[in-house]
Amino acid sequence: MTQASSPRSSASLESNAASTSSNDSAESNAHTMTLPQLCIAALRRYNKPDAINHKQTEDWLNVSGAEFIKRVRHVALGLARLGIERGDRVALISENRVEWSIADLAILSLGAVNVPLYTTQAPEQVRFILADSGARVLLVSTRKIYRHAEPGIRLVETLEHIVFFDDEAAKGVRDAQSFAQLEAAGALADAEDEAAYERFAGLIEPDDLATIIYTSGTTGDPKGVMLSHKNFVTDVVSIAGTLPIFPTDTALSVLPLSHIFERTCFYLFCHAGVSVYYAASFDQVGAMLQEVRPTLMTAVPRLFEKVYHRIVKKGMAAEGMKRRIFQWALKCGTRYAELQNKRARVSVWLAAQQQLADKLVFTKWREGVGGRLRYFVSGGAPLSPSLAYAFIAAGIPILEGYGMTETCITSANRPGNMRVGSVGLPFPGIEHKIAADGEILVRGANVMRGYYGHPEATTAAFTTDGWFQTGDVGRMDEEGRLYITDRKKELFKLSNGKYIAPQLVESFIKQSPFVNQAIVVGAGRKQPIALIAPDWDALEDEMRAQGLPIPQTREAWSRDVAAVRIVQSDVSALTSGLADYERVRRVALLPEELTIDGGEMTPTLKIKRRVVDERFAALIESMYENSG
Repeated sequence: MTQASSPRSSASLESNAASTSSNDSAESNAHTMTLPQLCIAALRRYNKPDAINHKQTEDWLNVSGAEFIKRVRHVALGLARLGIERGDRVALISENRVEWSIADLAILSLGAVNVPLYTTQAPEQVRFILADSGARVLLVSTRKIYRHAEPGIRLVETLEHIVFFDDEAAKGVRDAQSFAQLEAAGALADAEDEAAYERFAGLIEPDDLATIIYTSGTTGDPKGVMLSHKNFVTDVVSIAGTLPIFPTDTALSVLPLSHIFERTCFYLFCHAGVSVYYAASFDQVGAMLQEVRPTLMTAVPRLFEKVYHRIVKKGMAAEGMKRRIFQWALKCGTRYAELQNKRARVSVWLAAQQQLADKLVFTKWREGVGGRLRYFVSGGAPLSPSLAYAFIAAGIPILEGYGMTETCITSANRPGNMRVGSVGLPFPGIEHKIAADGEILVRGANVMRGYYGHPEATTAAFTTDGWFQTGDVGRMDEEGRLYITDRKKELFKLSNGKYIAPQLVESFIKQSPFVNQAIVVGAGRKQPIALIAPDWDALEDEMRAQGLPIPQTREAWSRDVAAVRIVQSDVSALTSGLADYERVRRVALLPEELTIDGGEMTPTLKIKRRVVDERFAALIESMYENSG
């Protein structure tokens, strides 16, 4: 596997200078460029041997910039031979892999519209999205994913062709062919007419529709968000001119490419010349951090929580002096990071302690994530402050950012200018504003064209003077940094008239090593309570340490008084710093995690709170009846 050189090398400085120059040029042309122009020009300019990569069994498949461009041309011309034209919709359902990105840019090169789906979406949702968008071609990665979605796929009348990334998967499927066959047809077309690709790509306009991304749909059917080439390009160029992202960087890509965050990051990494390595699932991340040794990585808080809890569990499993050193290092490091982040005075003694803690403990943290990470980027949900401070102490800051499917990425913290708890300053060309009721409003060239087939919903999403209404509640500090409080529709009122922001409270609860998932409920009640899906391993370790009997089933676990008491005590302590009415003093343990398949979560891992309220109504009622 080819590794990028150190970002501190002299070659790096030359590449960074070249990158700055190309960014300046792109910034001036951002409103006139299309995504294929932006990405292919950069892939050709840097032509890295490991431009885009994913793992096949035990080996990495490394695709150079030149090879990637050639394959994009051939797939685009192959799709054209299937009759795909400008404005046609082509759907794509696959895990992260090289073919996803090749297909994406090929679709866009024809002026066609990419309609991405999640591999975890239920067949009925697949049917709805394919039918609603009017997709003519579906690209699928594996036979396994096809089987899962097949009941929905078979019912879509507009679908004319299915293309499988895996060669053998197409056998026996009507109107199906392999990706290799599609590429071969395109290669033949390219040989017959070398200017064909350029003619197709030359017809695209920046305002043309690039994608329809269907929102998660926590209630009702999802709506298709329409994003143009200009929406993406202006966002990418703005971010690239602000964050330190260089051609010498290597990124490990974990989030699904069907998600707006990771999709935008892919275009950003292309533009900046970053080598991208795809992880097909969260389960692969631990091993891949060691193999790829990334310098950048984007993820969601749940991944960071798992990494943090794993590190803490390992540190606390040590015996004697090693355990005490770990506890001391975590405590003083977190305090040091908090003072630094708040721009407060750090004593000479604490600074010296931090240096020793770094040498004894935090160097091992950095080695555990590959040893080269400059920073993480987090989005999608609030990150707990203590976790953020711990990673800062370890020398791996987590930059929280903000965005929505409808807005792409609007803001993020910057290295050297971050505030824990905020999602940073808006990127150039993007505006934030707080409405009278606390709702966050966004305006800029990054904001969507509207909802596909829903003109009334599109009109309702904007204010009369053109601001997009995010549905999020927040505030801005005196320097313009944005802080997210909660979702407007998820705030609930207690019987005493006080409002609870459940995401905020949940971010504190999830600091517990015993908590895997937390859902705070209590609308119309006198106090909030929490439903907890535990980390069973951590809870079992604690019960064994206390000499308590271990229940034999998950159902028995969830009713075990001692187990509930352990989690409840930790949750009470973690929420003790909140206002009295926000504190969670009672919890219930759920025998199973909330899942996408179970219907309690969206494909982007958001909790469907109404579903949870309905499904666990009896349990919630019993908790309040027994609370006295």
